[in-house]
Amino acid sequence: MEFFKIRKTIPFMRYALVFNVISVLTFLAAVFFLATKGLHFSIEFTGGTLVEVNFKQPANVERIRETLEKAGLKVEAQNFGSSRDVLLRMPVEKGQSSSETSEKVRALLQAEDPSAELRRVEFVGPQVGKELAEYGALALLVTATGIVLYLWLRFEWRFGLAAIIANLHDVIIILGCFALFQWEFSLPVLAAVLAVLGYSVNESVVVFDRVREMLRKMRKASIPEVIDAAITGTISRTIITHGSTQVMVTTMLLFGGPALHYFALALTIGILFGIYSSVLVASPLVMWLGVDRSQFLVRPKKSIRDENDGAVV
Repeated sequence: MEFFKIRKTIPFMRYALVFNVISVLTFLAAVFFLATKGLHFSIEFTGGTLVEVNFKQPANVERIRETLEKAGLKVEAQNFGSSRDVLLRMPVEKGQSSSETSEKVRALLQAEDPSAELRRVEFVGPQVGKELAEYGALALLVTATGIVLYLWLRFEWRFGLAAIIANLHDVIIILGCFALFQWEFSLPVLAAVLAVLGYSVNESVVVFDRVREMLRKMRKASIPEVIDAAITGTISRTIITHGSTQVMVTTMLLFGGPALHYFALALTIGILFGIYSSVLVASPLVMWLGVDRSQFLVRPKKSIRDENDGAVV
């Protein structure tokens, strides 16, 4: 499906070196911010107090959050199960136990609504957070390895290597943005990072598949010309797919509230850089790694002849 068709091939590879220099500088900046500032982890990773509150009427989550923040409590609030149940997440306060924190929360909420009832109070220890961080890193590693193997088997090892470098480029930049602005890194954000890995590799597969097709069709064209034609031919599909996805993500970003804000923000950064890396990072890397037309041409099978009479077996 195409809303428009570009007749003239855009010479993306002519500026490949410039774009990759920009990518390297952006990547190094992201690594620098990760090393110097680090990620601002949520209580799932650092430990804290979870409080489940029930109301007789549908709860105003935004008002609850404002009430607790005015009292000096850092809190994440969201509906849990139904509109009358609210789950509060609060980091560990120095010199204050979970029981003291929960009592303070109960007093503040009952002052606003006497029907507020604490159903559950749990303490998430730092050890649990450490395990989550380790499992999250393991999930990223397993996902990245699976992507390389998939592309290696479907195309050729050069494509797999180029794609994983481009995808890790996206992940590091997302993490670098969260480190630079000290946005909270929570489990939904980790889920968004994993989603970006899969989303970005999908774009790479589409471009690589068109490159393979063009290598067989454009027998007299050079490799840069083939890649330019492949990218130009997928632009319409890229705009439709990524545009539709970004509309939904933008809706979550604007109207999803604090619970979905950073999740949608991570997806937005990932979508934008996913397009960039698939076209202007992965494709030049494939070219520089030495992809060749002969790697995709089907070679005719040789006949086996009997040495005595020359008959074909």
